[in-house]
Amino acid sequence: MRDDWQTLGVAELGRAIEAGQIDPVELTEAFLAAIDTHEHADRIFSVVTSDRARAEAAAASERARLGVRRGPLDGVPLVWKDLFDSAGDETKAGSDLLAGRVPDADAEVLANATRAGAVCLGKTHMSELAFSGIGLNPVTETPPNIHDAALVPGGSSSGSATATAFGLAPAGIGTDTGGSVRVPSAWNDLVGLKTTSGRLSLAGVVPLCTKFDTVGPLARTVEDCALLLAAMEGGKSADLQGASLQGRRFLVLDTYTQDVREGPAKGFADALDRVARAGARIERGTIDGIEAAMDLSPILFTSEAYGTWKHVIEAAPDKMFGAILDRFRSGARYGAADYVAAWQFLDHLRGDWAAQIAGYDAVLLPTTPNLPPDAARLMEEDEYYVTENLLTLRNTRIGNLMGLAALTLPTGVASTGIMLLGQPFGEEALLRLGRAVEAALA
Repeated sequence: MRDDWQTLGVAELGRAIEAGQIDPVELTEAFLAAIDTHEHADRIFSVVTSDRARAEAAAASERARLGVRRGPLDGVPLVWKDLFDSAGDETKAGSDLLAGRVPDADAEVLANATRAGAVCLGKTHMSELAFSGIGLNPVTETPPNIHDAALVPGGSSSGSATATAFGLAPAGIGTDTGGSVRVPSAWNDLVGLKTTSGRLSLAGVVPLCTKFDTVGPLARTVEDCALLLAAMEGGKSADLQGASLQGRRFLVLDTYTQDVREGPAKGFADALDRVARAGARIERGTIDGIEAAMDLSPILFTSEAYGTWKHVIEAAPDKMFGAILDRFRSGARYGAADYVAAWQFLDHLRGDWAAQIAGYDAVLLPTTPNLPPDAARLMEEDEYYVTENLLTLRNTRIGNLMGLAALTLPTGVASTGIMLLGQPFGEEALLRLGRAVEAALA
């Protein structure tokens, strides 16, 4: 593998294939070799789809030779979280409850990306049934954090983040129900896009809470995220040319920045300073209704999660990690009337949010208030596990509750991110903002 291939994103690799500088077969073989020799490969990959990757790369190479590439990602390898169905491969969402589950068709977003020419390198480990933000999974595997293998990587799209961060793939695809794309992106110094619920298909995606589940990329650049979004929905990538922060207006939520720990606080403050110097106007304040929405989280998330998985879980609860089992079972305490009323109230609060942020281009927050916790300590101390898991998802969950598109970018301080909360179905505008922020932080 050429020295820089493992550091390039999907956009750069795609351009190199277009220019005839990289052959997709050689590129894919280089990544497969890197996976085969990496010390943490077994902790990152649940399955490596070598035969499929080679066949798809050969087809992409021939299209490139004939000058009929399908698009900018044709011939570029990707990895996928182990809850996206891929035909003929075990897909068990990080849980022994689903061991031996082999779908006969690809998830729709994987099929779309394949039609766009992307090469599937394999599937990556994740939090059990996607119900943890820290990325600890003693049932299957806990991937290592890029900065310290003893630290958790963030979840639940853990392996998709670490495969990308370690240079074993140019980008990964994950899902985000409460922060599961953005947290591992932040903790592994990547860009992560949470799409709006309903923007990308969930067909063939193992569910957690379908009213909140979203599909999104974990990548090296904002441009990469834009291209991956377009490939997964079979559309056109956002135009990022000329993106600027001049005259942009952002709101920082005071109540969600005051108790942030030292590392994330420094990263966020430094990032804000650079954004302001690039011409943006930054204001501080609060939005009425956020706390009320946050208080609905236990009802909305755990009720749907347990309702979805109750019969499977209770048939073999001993197969689950105890902390995840307890979190699912907590959904049993709420009745149907509680759940319906909570959703009706949340819909009202979403309207209030929209009215209050109408004059802003985005809301800015530290992606996580904390740094990656120690995996061994999480296993030994129950209170530490609960505290860190809830704190990890606190800021990101706002985007899911309010039904927003959201983007995290690395701040330059290790394992910290700055998050932009945009408008529902406003991914194109958000990506343009993100590209301008990315330039300011460079």
